[in-house]
Amino acid sequence: MNRTTLSLIAGATALAAVTGFAAVTSPDTSAPDTTATAAELPVERTSLTCPTPSVSDLAETTYTSFTPVTKGTGSDGKAELRPAVTESTDGEDAKDGKTGKASGKGDKDGKGEKEAKAFLTAKEPGKPLAEDVSGSDSPALVGTADGKFAPGWTVQQTTEVAAGTGRGLLGAACTAPDTDFWFPGASTAADRTDYVHLVNPDDSAAVVDIELYGRDGALETTTGEGITVAPHSDDPVLLSTLTTEKLDNVTVHVSVRSGRVGASVQALDDKLGGDWLGASVDPAGSLVIPGIPKDATAVRLIAFAPGDADADLKVRLASPTGQITPAGNETLHLKAGMTGAVDLGDVMRGEPGSLVLTPTGRSVPVVAAVRVVRGKGAGQETAFIPATRPVGTRATVVDNRAKGTTLSLTAPFGAAEVKVTASAGSEGGTPATKSFTIKAGTTQQVEAPVPSGLKGTYALTVESVSGGEVHGARTVTDAQDGVSAFTVQTLPDDRGTVAVPKADQDLSVLQQ
Repeated sequence: MNRTTLSLIAGATALAAVTGFAAVTSPDTSAPDTTATAAELPVERTSLTCPTPSVSDLAETTYTSFTPVTKGTGSDGKAELRPAVTESTDGEDAKDGKTGKASGKGDKDGKGEKEAKAFLTAKEPGKPLAEDVSGSDSPALVGTADGKFAPGWTVQQTTEVAAGTGRGLLGAACTAPDTDFWFPGASTAADRTDYVHLVNPDDSAAVVDIELYGRDGALETTTGEGITVAPHSDDPVLLSTLTTEKLDNVTVHVSVRSGRVGASVQALDDKLGGDWLGASVDPAGSLVIPGIPKDATAVRLIAFAPGDADADLKVRLASPTGQITPAGNETLHLKAGMTGAVDLGDVMRGEPGSLVLTPTGRSVPVVAAVRVVRGKGAGQETAFIPATRPVGTRATVVDNRAKGTTLSLTAPFGAAEVKVTASAGSEGGTPATKSFTIKAGTTQQVEAPVPSGLKGTYALTVESVSGGEVHGARTVTDAQDGVSAFTVQTLPDDRGTVAVPKADQDLSVLQQ
């Protein structure tokens, strides 16, 4: 049995683990088409995972939780984040003291286990809630939201590290657990310390494979297959321990054989600071990487074609005035199974922009991200922006500040109108709303609304009103002793609603 067949079986198994049922069958063409009568209803439950933010004693981390107000929800519900560990019934944590992993001992020694106490509990939709943690004591977090808190629930962890490897501003949107993740832009080079954080939110162990791909194809790994992630734990895997090859541009593929995990890459550079690298959108023929800051001094595009066919892509920069072609980098050729990288230098030239990748001919699925550097000399700092889904119906980003927050929106394929709402502040303030029209093929750094009387941090929610698809990103900047500390988060659709087909007949008799 070849590797492709094995991957398909593993994928079906993982799907069954998540959904509870998976079947391969031919579509029933005689069945009535109910999509035309499907109703869009708010999701009733969602979950998120947040990796361990830092091991530095100098770290200062802020967690911000927010749910936008959604029509059609009930009056009940809750949203809670808890440490990704269990507690024994005698009051001691049931975890390994060295790694923080759950012990998995269960009750065999006579000690029961219970869920850890809530770290953060949301109060009401429409108002963010923030919690600060100092030093390296903050664990990984797992959380669930249901009822009125579930649709669009968003959590951000933002960490300031004053000195040392990875110093700067590190931001990550907490992710939903899943079974497949792609991270172009990681590294196993000597000056980088990159970890893949695997957070298991469930009561049973997850089994995970990590594959690495460099410029010449798959890297030989020693311990990347069959990694067991204990229940309620964060397993940080140092990439450089998986292979002997030292490469700057590596694509990481995380696939889950059983269970599910939340996955993110923490990239720490000896000289350029650090940040979190979020997963790229699922492999697609066309990709958009929004929100590259206008003062970027170096931009590197990293891309990967995971299939069996080479990919040829047009590379375009959506600027405030329209799409332009980066000189000398009009196209990008990606060999199948090999990571490609292009240094675009200071391509921004003082204007905000977004990269738009489209096929030159036949469409071949790819994943991509950019590494952005700001500042010069000892004051340089790094952030990563993955290719992302469109804003869609609605997207939210949290932990915005009164100063140092910028919002970039791009409409790569057609003009669009959006509505941007600033929530109330976490400690006070009145929501505010503005509307914007984004011209086709452009990126606009818009003057986002700010709550009047703002106290604390606030959320920005972007809603599509009309026109083509919009992609967005938010940048937070915080100058630290001459360093241009910053972090960028994208704004993918929050998938806060689900299409529910209307039943053509009363099936209540089947529920008896």
